[in-house]
Amino acid sequence: MPTISKSRFGSHIQSTTMFSMLIAAFSLTLTACDQPQQTKLEAGATNTDQAAQSMPVIDAASIETAASQIDDAGFMQHVRTLASDEFEGRAPSTPGGEKTVSYLENEFNKLGLKPAFGGDGDTSYRQGVELMELTITNNPALTLTHKDGTSQVLPYKESSVSFTSRTGDAAQLEASELVFVGYGVVAPEYGWNDYAGIDMTGKTAVILVNDPGYRAENDELFKGRAMTYYGRWTYKYEEAARQGAAGAIIVHEDGAAGYPWEVVSGSWSGPQYNLYTADGNQNNLAVEAWMTQDAAQSLFASNKLDYTEMVAKATQPGFTPISMSSTASASLEITSRQSKSYNVGALIEGSTRPDELFIYTAHWDHLGVKSVADGEDAIFNGAQDNATGTAALIELAQAFKALPTAPERSVMFLAVTAEESGLLGSKYYAENPAFPMHKTIAGINVDGMSTIGATDDIVVVGYGNSQMDEYLRHEAEKQNRVLVPEPTPEKGYFYRSDHFNLAKKGVPMLYAEAGLKVRGKPAGYGQQESDKYLAERYHKAADEIHPEWDNGGILQDLNAHFRIGVAISNSNDQPQWSEGNEFKAIREASLIQ
Repeated sequence: MPTISKSRFGSHIQSTTMFSMLIAAFSLTLTACDQPQQTKLEAGATNTDQAAQSMPVIDAASIETAASQIDDAGFMQHVRTLASDEFEGRAPSTPGGEKTVSYLENEFNKLGLKPAFGGDGDTSYRQGVELMELTITNNPALTLTHKDGTSQVLPYKESSVSFTSRTGDAAQLEASELVFVGYGVVAPEYGWNDYAGIDMTGKTAVILVNDPGYRAENDELFKGRAMTYYGRWTYKYEEAARQGAAGAIIVHEDGAAGYPWEVVSGSWSGPQYNLYTADGNQNNLAVEAWMTQDAAQSLFASNKLDYTEMVAKATQPGFTPISMSSTASASLEITSRQSKSYNVGALIEGSTRPDELFIYTAHWDHLGVKSVADGEDAIFNGAQDNATGTAALIELAQAFKALPTAPERSVMFLAVTAEESGLLGSKYYAENPAFPMHKTIAGINVDGMSTIGATDDIVVVGYGNSQMDEYLRHEAEKQNRVLVPEPTPEKGYFYRSDHFNLAKKGVPMLYAEAGLKVRGKPAGYGQQESDKYLAERYHKAADEIHPEWDNGGILQDLNAHFRIGVAISNSNDQPQWSEGNEFKAIREASLIQ
């Protein structure tokens, strides 16, 4: 998954009876300074007043009883099944992927949930997502040829990875002139254009990972160290294509990317997926590539450029692209297969306002079966990433079904496909939603839940983005936990999971997980285990259930997530994005509909 280490947060098994989080009349004691004025409330009514008026039916004791349905044994049963070798790593459009979809359908059906898709008697839990599966059948080295006639050959997976999103039998770069374009960003709102003054037609962009704020000492440059969408690899390839480039090579750096080179080489080899288009994505780059930092330093040295100095220069306002005296060549042999995968959605219909929706999302897919050396494990089971989130949807649905009456608003549990290929399933759903986006009140995304111990803190990815933080704070306090910002905002986690595609449509989404202060463990334990996961298991065959696996933080998180969903689906609350957030204007425009 071109997402990042999802075990950066932690957990410790506790009985669900320890989570005494009663929502008395679902009051959310939010102050004016904590939360901007919400919309769609009756004149003069506070959120607390409105919630108390709208939901006298579901009492606190019933909520507590329903929450007890979220338990360790049931959760692990689902994880063990989904992460088993039988499911073959849950890649889209594979036998393992089909088993996953069928499993989710059966579990949702057993709970008595309604299918989320279709209508007029023709309903389904499945939403078909047409994909184009592309596989590189050779091992294409990236060859850099310099002005003096020498060549720098970057072996496939060892120091480069090349791919294409164009449908066809082959793709290539042939002596394509290299241009260093800094971070490859065109951002008018920041007065920034890394392509200023150059015609990129037929050329290949050499691009730094992350965005200019990453290394800036000035917090006002972009968002300082907190990554913006301009730091995402997807954006960089898209922008290079808009500029007319033939190819783009992103320079990988562990720190700036948020993951090691092995994640790049593992994620970008084997079958890759794109949403199907009639033109076969012919407007995309011919070749999309990565190279290691060592390879980039050698390339710059061959052009009599100091890599460190050029990186510093690219961080300064007014940077302009630098033509290099080197070219890039690569020849890719491709097989392609059009296929269909599925998002799986299940619904509890609202009792009084069924046209309004609260949504839970998680991706069910992982990396499948890879070509590896003899004797190595070829199945990338994806236990933490994201059998945990998929199992969480089932547990949350079970808890909602245990309530004595349906919530006032509808609640959906959406398991999306092809997240690991670039958030494709959620992108498709956002463009083809079961409920209009302006009627989707808010949601929670669950991805790669912590497995290392119950915590005193809960990390909010995108802290301060929306009023959803305050709903979480209300529940976290009952667990004696505190909310903290993500420790590494420069890694751009908010843009790397499925909630992002709904956020782009204006829906306030929460993405939060157990933090690093693990109860009963010495200081530094949480960080140590987070680092260990990233180094040893993330996007590797080793992401399996392991002896130290501990669901305490997962139970904490799911209890909070459940109660937030109950509160919002039984109120007139309309959570909003914070002032200055990039999605606020989108939301406000959609609510005019």
